Amino acid sequence: MADYVIAIDQGTTSTRAIVFDKSGSIVSTGQLEHEQIFPKAGWVEHNPNQIWNNTREVIGQALSKANITRHAISAIGITNQRETAVVWDKTTGQPVYNAIVWQDTRTQDIVNRLAKDGGVERFKKTVGLPLATYFSGTKIVWILENVEGAREKAEAGDLLFGTTDSWVIWNLTGGVNGGVHVTDVTNASRTLFMDLETLQWDDEILAAFDVPKSMLPEIKSSSEIYGHASDDSLLRETPIAGILGDQQAATFGQAAFQQGEAKNTYGTGNFIIFNTGEEIVHSENGLLTTLGYKLGDAKPHYALEGSIAVTGSLVQWLRDNLGMFSSAPEVEALAKTVDDNGGAYFVPAFSGLFAPYWRPDARGALVGLTRYVNKGHIARAALESTAFQTAEVIDAVNADSGVPLTELKVDGGMTANDTLMQFQADILGVPVIRPVVAETTALGAAYAAGLAVGFWSDLDDLAKNWQEDKRWEPNMDSEERDRLYRNWKKAVTKTFDWVDDDVQ
Repeated sequence: MADYVIAIDQGTTSTRAIVFDKSGSIVSTGQLEHEQIFPKAGWVEHNPNQIWNNTREVIGQALSKANITRHAISAIGITNQRETAVVWDKTTGQPVYNAIVWQDTRTQDIVNRLAKDGGVERFKKTVGLPLATYFSGTKIVWILENVEGAREKAEAGDLLFGTTDSWVIWNLTGGVNGGVHVTDVTNASRTLFMDLETLQWDDEILAAFDVPKSMLPEIKSSSEIYGHASDDSLLRETPIAGILGDQQAATFGQAAFQQGEAKNTYGTGNFIIFNTGEEIVHSENGLLTTLGYKLGDAKPHYALEGSIAVTGSLVQWLRDNLGMFSSAPEVEALAKTVDDNGGAYFVPAFSGLFAPYWRPDARGALVGLTRYVNKGHIARAALESTAFQTAEVIDAVNADSGVPLTELKVDGGMTANDTLMQFQADILGVPVIRPVVAETTALGAAYAAGLAVGFWSDLDDLAKNWQEDKRWEPNMDSEERDRLYRNWKKAVTKTFDWVDDDVQ
């Protein structure tokens, strides 16, 4: 048995390859950012070829930094931005259009059209999701209806669709020369097309969307050997043995394997996943029902998810669009120049509001401004918005599950921000806990792959690797907490009903 597992983390802003050892510790990392393309307001795209080229390069970086070759790698795990849609020609290997990113809102008219018969919850009982621009199904429809020749090629069986896990695996296993076209249940559960019970594509829903089934990848478990890296890869002959959508991967990496366990990832957006075990729980409070994981032939584990569109990307926006600082970590120092938010609240509804509101008509608002407010207050309000949005989703999780969370496990880049993490604990009124390995998304994919090839023996083996790094205890007065939260909810209402026929 080789000494390591490598995970490819194809994220919203970058692609990384991370080598892990048996203890779940990071050995080396390769990382490259890719371009964020904004052709119009509300449109967000990536270049799939750039993503694939970056994937190959970061694999080389990670192997080189660890001073190892493919012979030291037992398996490859894949994790990815889940709802981002790529459609490509299987004979040429070329995308027919840029990848349409999960944040993109151009498909609202398609959502409205599909919702005319049965409303936005038309398919929710089957797929666990409302009709929304967030999910990849409507993005496929947009490409078929708006890219010249795409419909005809799709009907002829020449086009393939995949979230970025499928795109990377197809290329990694040979592309036009025998590439494997697969996805796992967690990614499939984010398309609007997969039946939660059968774990198969639903023919009636595909017919309603008018999407040819021939485009779709084969649905597999999250942990099995799907194929091997092709001969032209630095990882040639290494088995690809794990796939998990990024948020499910982070949950798996946090060792939240059992019913009632949960985690919150702080990334481009925030994503809370609550494990409901082998039971499908349909939310009454604006959460999504999704797949947690499925290991080989074992029964699937389901989850409730609270998806928040804009958290870390708000800090990027302050940096890139407003030039308030030159690097994202500087937001904390700026926020610490003031004692509070100065009465300002920042609701970053740049792509509408996701959970628990599901309001595509919302747009971002900075409210409560007076002459007193300075850029330190705005930086603080931006950080606080992440904690407030998380609190609203935790309220929904508590209501659906009937079992209030007593602590919150956290991961992702923003957990390095002590000011944010302390405010999160204060607003929730429960401890917030960060593990030693904060890169739990990549770790979860590595775990899934390692289990499939026997690198790790079972879930207990993985759970032993989890270690607490830091804990933030709440210390805010309950009256102050209630006041801030009440004002936040008031601020959220100011974002509603902005998009109409005059404003797109």
